[in-house]
Amino acid sequence: MKYYKKLIGSKVYLSPMCLDDAETYTKWLNDLSVTEKLGTSHNMVSVSGEQEWIKENSQGTQFAIIKAENDELIGNCGFNSVDQIHQCGEVGIFIGDEKNQNNGYGSEAMGLLVDFGFNYLNLNNIMLKVFSFNENAVNCYKKAGFKEIGRRRQAYYLKGKYYDQIFMDIIRSDRHECY
Repeated sequence: MKYYKKLIGSKVYLSPMCLDDAETYTKWLNDLSVTEKLGTSHNMVSVSGEQEWIKENSQGTQFAIIKAENDELIGNCGFNSVDQIHQCGEVGIFIGDEKNQNNGYGSEAMGLLVDFGFNYLNLNNIMLKVFSFNENAVNCYKKAGFKEIGRRRQAYYLKGKYYDQIFMDIIRSDRHECY
C-alpha cells in the first residue's frame, strides 16, 4: 500500500507523503497555473530537490491529499509553522491538477487539517495567507470556517498587476460553531 489513511474524510484522506510522488509534486510545482496561486512561480523545483523536501518533512505535519474513491494523489497540505507555546500554527494547501480543483476536496482536506491542529497539536489559532485574486481558495477557506483578519495591500505582483495578500484564521471556538 502506497498511502496510509491518517486523517479520513468522505471525499479525501490525508496520508503521510510518499517519496515515490516526488515527480508528481515536481510537475505541479513547476506548473505556473499552480505556483501563481502559491506565490512561488519564481522557484525552480527539481525531482531531487523535491525528494529531499519530502524526506525532511514526511515525519512532521505535512500530508498528501488522496482522493478516497481511487487512492489518487491530488495535492498536499500541512502546517508550515507551529508555535506550541502560544498554541498557534500556519497552514498551506494546494490541489495540483485543475480537474481536481473546485470539487470540495480542498475544503474537506482543510477541515481535516484544522481538526488535526486543534485536537492533536493542541492549537488554539490556525492562520493562512491567500492572494486576493484566488477567489476559489478564499471561498474554500471560508467553507472550512476561516475568517478574514486583515490584508497586506498590494503585496503580490503578478503579470503587471498588484494583489492584496489576505490573512485568514480560525480559532478553536470558531470550529465548534461550524458543526
